[in-house]
Amino acid sequence: MVLRKIDATERRARLGMRHSLAAGHHAQDAVEAATRMVCLHGTDPATVYLSVWARIDDFTVADLDKALYVDRSLVKHLAMRRTVFVFPRHVLPFAQAGASNRVAAVQRRSVAKDVAIAGLHTDGEQWLNEASAHVLQALSDGREATSSELRAEIPLIDGAIEYGTGKSWGGKVSFAPRVLTVLSASGQVVRASNNGPWRISRPRWATTESWLGSEIEPCSEDEGLRTLVELWLRAFGPGTETDIKWWLGSTLKAVRAALAELGAVEVDLDGRTGYVLPDDVDEPAPVEPWGALLPALDPTTMGWFERDWYLGPYKEKLFDTNGNAGPTAWWDGKIVGTWWQNDDGAVSLHVLEDIGAEGVAFLESEPVPRTGTRKLGAVNGSSLPPYRA
Repeated sequence: MVLRKIDATERRARLGMRHSLAAGHHAQDAVEAATRMVCLHGTDPATVYLSVWARIDDFTVADLDKALYVDRSLVKHLAMRRTVFVFPRHVLPFAQAGASNRVAAVQRRSVAKDVAIAGLHTDGEQWLNEASAHVLQALSDGREATSSELRAEIPLIDGAIEYGTGKSWGGKVSFAPRVLTVLSASGQVVRASNNGPWRISRPRWATTESWLGSEIEPCSEDEGLRTLVELWLRAFGPGTETDIKWWLGSTLKAVRAALAELGAVEVDLDGRTGYVLPDDVDEPAPVEPWGALLPALDPTTMGWFERDWYLGPYKEKLFDTNGNAGPTAWWDGKIVGTWWQNDDGAVSLHVLEDIGAEGVAFLESEPVPRTGTRKLGAVNGSSLPPYRA
């Protein structure tokens, strides 16, 4: 059987439309922007805001604050690869079953082991159960509390373990945040309101039931995995088994089972076997050249493991040794450079290849939200349009 071939040009066109980056394809609001991406990368709090800003028109910080903290239609949750993401609320059950429970089990074993090593209790599992019960009791009246506040109230979680003795990076690590990590990955607590400005993460914790009005609806691990793979293919497909396995933080066995259940169709990605959903085989309409300035860890940049088709030779320049991306400049569906904002507020654009006058002019005209009190500067000497914060 001859596989349908999907080249890099078509993949870039799909990316521009489905990731709300190409003109005429922007999302209507923050929830739609997150839904189209499955979820937003939430490790760096500023990334969430800048990722939404890049995908909707007339964005304001208050728009996303409302979705996160008032409507609670977007929820910060620990999931794939032990990473914090911002999920549309309807995706939470699948993320919990397909990824978070697995993360919770690994973290539970790690904490229990370290509790015994630190000498806090001979039975680390028992200690963790007791500590978790105390935290849930402290939050049972619907209140929110920071990790520091809980640590001060609950002596049991005030212990610490020494890491890297004698090394420059060594020091004591408190168990309080690690207990919250286990509870959050388990779906029992969530990062509620933020006790700081939008660009800084100082979460207050609450029980999931009090924050969302109910517990996360349970589903089977198989259903969770299958749904996450389906959502990924809808947003990022075509992609390889390796791409999906990495993004999901799961196993090839689980990925292959999900692909089989979905009836995913094999395609030829320049010699590599990729997959699309059965109703997504046809070539999309052409897309006009588009550009974007995306923040560090943006879900588009981090969406695949095999990135040559949109990253080219720039991995060492734009990614750290852990595989985390810095800010990226995009033109016509591929990464062509980077950008940054100086201490004086000026935005600098650094293009790594010739993208023509049209591409440079577009990227130089892209507005970038100010971070904190910094004001917009200029990119390569060109004035930027105003941004509403």
